[in-house]
Amino acid sequence: MIRAGLISLVALAGCTVADAPAVAQGPFNPAYAGVETRLLDGDLVNFRVAMQGARGAEDVSKYAECAAAQYALIRGYGFARHVRTQVDEQGGIWRADAVYTISPALPRGLRTIDAEVTVADCGTNGIPTV
Repeated sequence: MIRAGLISLVALAGCTVADAPAVAQGPFNPAYAGVETRLLDGDLVNFRVAMQGARGAEDVSKYAECAAAQYALIRGYGFARHVRTQVDEQGGIWRADAVYTISPALPRGLRTIDAEVTVADCGTNGIPTV
C-alpha cells in the first residue's frame, strides 16, 4: 500500500505545467477605440479609453497605462503614478476611466511607472499610446 502511494507520488512529480491540458482561448484581436485625455489639476490627469476584444479588465487597464506613459513623455516628464482605474464592459466594449499623476522624478508610492520603459513595452505588445 505504501509502495503504491510512493509510485504515484513519483509519477506525479514528473508532471509539469506543460503536461496540463491547454485551456482553449480564442485569438486576441483587440480593436483600440481611442483615448480621451483631460488635465484635472496640475499633474493629475484623467484618461478614458475604450476597446473591443479585450480578454478582461487587465487589457483595458494596460491600454490606459500606455496612454498615461506616452502623455507623461509628451509633457516632458519621465514618470507617472497610478491613482485609480474604473473598468466597465457593455456589449463587448470595454472602457477604463483612469487617473494618473505625472512627474519629472520618480514619485512616492508603489504603483509608479517609468514612462520610457512602459511606452517601449506597449509598442512591443502592439498597444497604442496617445
